[in-house]
Amino acid sequence: MTVIRAHATRIYAVLVAGLALVAHYLPDLPTALILGVGAAVLGVGEAVQRVENSKTADALADAGSAPTGGHQV
Repeated sequence: MTVIRAHATRIYAVLVAGLALVAHYLPDLPTALILGVGAAVLGVGEAVQRVENSKTADALADAGSAPTGGHQV
């Protein structure tokens, strides 16, 4: 789970690129299937964004409690 949290955006990008290739090279796929998977991809994108936001918030919280070497942030 740590690997997924650390690289959520990269994993998401690879999966979406693979999905685009499948949709392109298999034109006989039903449109409803493609739209359903597209909607799921948007939901996963929201989850990835929340993971990235929490990592940023954690980093900002750590930066606020750590000494900055005399520089004000």
